[in-house]
Amino acid sequence: MVALPVVLLTGPRQVGKTTLLQHLRDPGRKYVTLDDPSLRALAQEDPGLFLQRFEPPVLIDEIQYAPRLLPLIKMAVDADRKTGMFWLTGSQQFQMMKGVSETLAGRVAVMNLLGFSGRERHRLRLEVSPFLPAPERLKERETSAIALGLKKAYQDIWLGSFPALTAGPAKDRDLFYSSYLQTYLQRDVKDLAQVGSEASFLRFLKACAARTAHTATRKGRR
Repeated sequence: MVALPVVLLTGPRQVGKTTLLQHLRDPGRKYVTLDDPSLRALAQEDPGLFLQRFEPPVLIDEIQYAPRLLPLIKMAVDADRKTGMFWLTGSQQFQMMKGVSETLAGRVAVMNLLGFSGRERHRLRLEVSPFLPAPERLKERETSAIALGLKKAYQDIWLGSFPALTAGPAKDRDLFYSSYLQTYLQRDVKDLAQVGSEASFLRFLKACAARTAHTATRKGRR
């Protein structure tokens, strides 16, 4: 993958970070998730014992739950600079990235994974040059694009880009997003800030979403 001892794959929950790395890892790489309460407690309370139990090469899921692992990962990497010793994933970027940048600088490759692009969703050719608003680049992309009517384009926007909705088992869009938001409130927001009222925070999110859409619409009209 990358010629560095540590790979960190970040991105929102449910975009397929773990699925991607599970697909890429070989049988010799152990997998451990810090979503497991007992393993999370071990990593938080005795990170040294945790890394003795799960030696590299290892894939550690949701590393943000155990920031005390990072200095010990640094020590393990400095003692044996092998490529790809630790594969990490993280969904909560603010505090996690501060710890990573301070502790693993020069040792970690950070990559961000988002939801499916339009090409991925519609299973179009992906071997295209990076997007630039130049006539020749646009013509190149048009040769492998498909025409979407206005209704279909809005359907794609309304559905979103999460793999579970576009190509996976989730069928109820409203149920998926309400569950996603509840999980976000319970697992991430409360770790970052003291949210006194979930109802007020939900209104804040809706206001931000409306403002974002309004700003995008105004820019599109210019």
